[in-house]
Amino acid sequence: MKQNHLKWLILSQSSVFFAGSLIFPFYILFIKNIGSSYTQFGLSYGLFGLSGALIHPLLGRLSARLDPRWFLMANSWGMALLLLTLPHITGVQQVYVVQVLLGLFGAMQKHGEKILIADYTDGGERGKKVGSYHFWTAVFSAAAIIIGGFLADFFTVYIIFYASSVLFFISGLMMLKKTG
Repeated sequence: MKQNHLKWLILSQSSVFFAGSLIFPFYILFIKNIGSSYTQFGLSYGLFGLSGALIHPLLGRLSARLDPRWFLMANSWGMALLLLTLPHITGVQQVYVVQVLLGLFGAMQKHGEKILIADYTDGGERGKKVGSYHFWTAVFSAAAIIIGGFLADFFTVYIIFYASSVLFFISGLMMLKKTG
């Protein structure tokens, strides 16, 4: 039974990593065009890291009461909505808000992912299963970066944000569908 759960986790999180990798290189270029200094760029990424760090203790406390799939669903659906707004950002203050939200959602993903990997693996097979998990999520990430370049060249960078939004939404549905 745990093996089936791990397969769903791999499929769901491969979609998340694909969607995130599809936009990440282009998002950096996108926000660089909005900000006017390295200070603004550094502050925006600092807010990302800080917001993620600050929510981890809360996520740790909530873990005793919530199924970790809820953290992954919150990340997926929150990111799906957030990505719909990215093409409409016009100011650096909006980038700061987005970076805080990205940090919060990213922390939810990391937290839920790690708990589920621990729950779905055990004993002598754990290393092999974790290796397989990381293999598939990394393959999907690499493929997304390559595909993202093609999409940006043949369409617009905005199509990447919208496509990623759809993929994040689907990932959330996969976690909802998978029975605990």
